[in-house]
Amino acid sequence: MVDQKLLDYLEGFITPERKARFLDILEERTNYITVAIEDVYQMHNTSAVVRSCDVFGVQQAHLIESKFGKRLDKDIAMGAQQWVDLYRYKTTTDCIDTLRQKGYKIVATTPHGDNCSLTNFKLDGKTALFFGTERDGLSNEVLEKADSFLKIPMVGFTESLNISVSAAIILHTLTSQLRKENINWRLTEDEKLEKRLDWTKKSVRSLNDVLARFYGTK
Repeated sequence: MVDQKLLDYLEGFITPERKARFLDILEERTNYITVAIEDVYQMHNTSAVVRSCDVFGVQQAHLIESKFGKRLDKDIAMGAQQWVDLYRYKTTTDCIDTLRQKGYKIVATTPHGDNCSLTNFKLDGKTALFFGTERDGLSNEVLEKADSFLKIPMVGFTESLNISVSAAIILHTLTSQLRKENINWRLTEDEKLEKRLDWTKKSVRSLNDVLARFYGTK
């Protein structure tokens, strides 16, 4: 549970405009769709996907880093890593198991095979979109464990898109679809409060000193 008194106190250190901005953005945030990125080598691709999550209102991103370690560039993400919840995994198995436990369907994005086209794809439950590298695609483990497959229709000679471009196209399409559906896709009130506190803390200068003053007066 969020300490409402602490939230009220900290919000006194940010401008009313910033607080209002947080509230507006939280109304458009969702955990109904999430993204998982599997062992992407190029740092700028992971960072750009996280930025797309922020832009399109996807609150969580899951980073599988078994091969290349941490692949997030703060300059390319342009601060998005502050506003999107990042979860890191050492193995693909851990990521899939965690998402399944949270009720997500595993959807593998791949240009190959007889997969559902993005234009025909319908959201029918919490969905975790898995993205792999442009060169190698997703691992066999993801492909074998996936509940369904998704591809972007292409009519040119090139068979694949850069992962960050693919993610942006798919997230734009599916979040637009989501907002037209009569389903409860928004964050819960508790989740909104948790993010308000988190974001406010990240916006307060000399946070440790401010917290010390708050707890010293309780």
